Amino acid sequence: MKKLLIIFVFLFTALVVAQEEQEDTSRTYKKRVLEATEVDYLMSYYTQDGDNAAVTGGIGTEELTDITPTIVVSIPLNDDDVLAIDAGISAYTSASSSNVDPYDGDVPADPFVASSGASKKDVLVSFATTYSHSSDDRNDIWSANVSVASEYDYFSIGFGGSYTKLFNEKNTELSLKANVFLDTWNAIYPSELRDQPDFISFDDESRNSYSLGLGFSQILSKKLQGSLVLDVIQQEGLLSTPFQRVQFADVADVVVQNFIIGDDIERLPDSRFKIAAGGRLHYYINEFFTIRTFYRYYTDDWGINSHTASIEVPIKITDKFTLYPSYRFYNQTAADYFAPFNQHLSTSEFYTSDYDLSDFDANQYGFGVSYTDIFTKLHIWKFGLKSLDLRFRQYERSTGLSASIFSGGLSFVMD
Repeated sequence: MKKLLIIFVFLFTALVVAQEEQEDTSRTYKKRVLEATEVDYLMSYYTQDGDNAAVTGGIGTEELTDITPTIVVSIPLNDDDVLAIDAGISAYTSASSSNVDPYDGDVPADPFVASSGASKKDVLVSFATTYSHSSDDRNDIWSANVSVASEYDYFSIGFGGSYTKLFNEKNTELSLKANVFLDTWNAIYPSELRDQPDFISFDDESRNSYSLGLGFSQILSKKLQGSLVLDVIQQEGLLSTPFQRVQFADVADVVVQNFIIGDDIERLPDSRFKIAAGGRLHYYINEFFTIRTFYRYYTDDWGINSHTASIEVPIKITDKFTLYPSYRFYNQTAADYFAPFNQHLSTSEFYTSDYDLSDFDANQYGFGVSYTDIFTKLHIWKFGLKSLDLRFRQYERSTGLSASIFSGGLSFVMD
């Protein structure tokens, strides 16, 4: 009996030691979430034109250009934790916003001619940081984020977090995310309305947004993957844009130079509830072709219902180069408070002539090319080039708005 007890203790001790060694080995060789610091440099150039500027009441030039350089740095803090820092600048020049004060330029005021005043350009500066933690088995991922954005007449601070659960041998994924944005306007009104004794400015210049997102992703087969998403958003506060004009059909027009004076500013409800639900299907045809499809339905309590459908077909032409032709269709109904230029009534409670809230269809055609080298053979100082991405998209709206978007990105890995 004594010998059996000794043998049992010996075997138990050996088992414990072996298990500890296995756990130590597992910890030693646990794959890091991010192997090395990565730096992404992104740049986009956007240009548009049209004849339905909301600043001038639904008519006038919509010419605008915007350039947005952004840098994202992802830093592995240890095997499980990653810190991402995102900083960007958006610098734009807008012919329509220049007409917030159409009389401060060198030419007669005209909704189709940009004023040369200070309001024709602005710069948005944004900064965001995200901390994420992954469990040892990589099946649970938590994250928290904080963001700040500021421009001349607007300031925003945001915070939120997310949780992702992978199971079924990582073939199934569930995610939950929540964000809060606390924004403040420094309201700027059309120049001719600022000193009118009967003009009513906004008392509350804050706007709060609360969003909740749910996601489900499933690998359906070796070639097919699907996902579903649901987003719910509640907004409260100043949801109107203070410098966008409205002209009334039942009020006589007042014309100064070539410009019809605004009768009031855009006024919209101080709350808005939005729901968007959509899904994706990605199908791998072969080593050269993949099909990516997307559909989303959106509705809100302002009367807007929309459908978005898109398809992208990545074409792998070599082991490093891939082409990305794409197409996107969008359709929406008009908000309850929208009417074109000079068609609102002064007796209405809410009104806008912003064509972003109108009834329209839109088509977007895109093409891109990417270069990927997981071995980062090309180096710039201490950074290896991981990928290069270039894209072009052409956007056409049934209201006449036309836009072109050029974008690119460089991804580097620190040696």
